[in-house]
Amino acid sequence: MNHTLRWQKSTFSDGGEGDTCVELAASAAPAALHLRESDTPDTALTAAPVALAHLLAGIRTGITPQRTTSNTFF
Repeated sequence: MNHTLRWQKSTFSDGGEGDTCVELAASAAPAALHLRESDTPDTALTAAPVALAHLLAGIRTGITPQRTTSNTFF
């Protein structure tokens, strides 16, 4: 079953023309989060919620991602 994603704009959006912000959408099965920039809506990053949480934590703390034995990061 193909569901249309419902995109939400970041609260950090500059409020200009609406094409300079990050948007987030979630899909249920399998659970995934999707990120895209408003100015390139056809390109999106898709990640499991846990993987995205680890990425964001690493960005906040300045930790460099490390490859694990399962070919994923963190």
